[in-house]
Amino acid sequence: MAKTPVNRARLLQGNEAIALGALAAGCDFFAGYPITPASEITEIMSRELPALGHPFIQMEDEIASIGCCLGASLAGRKAMTATSGPGFSLMQENLGYACIAEIPTVIVNVMRAGPSTGMPTNPGQGDVQQARWGTHGDHPAIVLCPASVGECFEVAVQCFNFAERFRTPVVLLSDEVVAHMREKVTLPAEGQVEVINRPRPLEPPDWYKPYKADGSQIPRLADLGQGYRYHVTGLVHDERGFPTRRADEVEPFYARLFNKISRNFTMLEMVKGVALEDAEILIIAYGCTARSAQAAVRLGRERGLKLGLLQLISLWPFPRRPVEEALAGKKLCLVPELNMGQISREVKRVNNGRTQVHRHSKMDGSMITPEELLARLRVLS
Repeated sequence: MAKTPVNRARLLQGNEAIALGALAAGCDFFAGYPITPASEITEIMSRELPALGHPFIQMEDEIASIGCCLGASLAGRKAMTATSGPGFSLMQENLGYACIAEIPTVIVNVMRAGPSTGMPTNPGQGDVQQARWGTHGDHPAIVLCPASVGECFEVAVQCFNFAERFRTPVVLLSDEVVAHMREKVTLPAEGQVEVINRPRPLEPPDWYKPYKADGSQIPRLADLGQGYRYHVTGLVHDERGFPTRRADEVEPFYARLFNKISRNFTMLEMVKGVALEDAEILIIAYGCTARSAQAAVRLGRERGLKLGLLQLISLWPFPRRPVEEALAGKKLCLVPELNMGQISREVKRVNNGRTQVHRHSKMDGSMITPEELLARLRVLS
């Protein structure tokens, strides 16, 4: 009789959970360059992938790392790299290449205080807008942000599934606190993780067009070296992958690039609510700050304040519908961030003046505490 899979409870660090989630999702290629506070991911993948017979490469820098991942992905690998703010900056040009060439890959950015070298071992959330707009040009983006060690595992799996499903790069945006905290996590047993693979061509090689899409707006991707010969370029291209400036090809290309994401907003809007049912005051937070916010909600309710939390897991596309619903009828909303208000701007845009929305920023390299949030709310209310 076959054994029933058993879930495993383990004490894990956030970075370790990201690596394990990637492996559970089928990651079979990693190229990276060590940088705090993301180095543990690279170290774990350097041990685990070769043990499974898969490639791990330490590259000379972050530019080469993401470039290597794009090549591996085109050859059929599920590829990932991991870095922090300075390395993420170096990756932006190739991130844009992945967007326009529609190459699935996962980029982990463990944020630290910045800009430039900043404070390498201190928490920050300053890369939120960079993850959306860092590369030049107009393009869609998928960016997910965990707030616990368990979510690190789950979000890593989801990042790979989204990358493969939508044929696009996906950014996992963590932060120093979540990356280095340790929690007891129950991991799903082998075979219990939903793994999505990229859609494969239906046509024989001679008929294959790498950028011809069906109703899903997502082209089927063939592996280079498997008999399908096609052209890959960073220029705007036609269905065969060759450069074009024809208006009747350029406009539909850009429309499809956005439509494959916008048509699936409901799937991509990932949030968690805490005590929202009767809340009069709302906190919207993400990453490590959401942990402080969750504690603030608990402490505030013990003191008679009707607080609720909307935790954002998907930052981009911005989860407009859940945010609008959470804001409805609230007296005020506080958006705490370890930056000068990068998500609070989006909340204010979606809110459109209906509810009081205030930001609470901190930039000294330390966490926002629950008591700080409660003190700020006392002043505002």
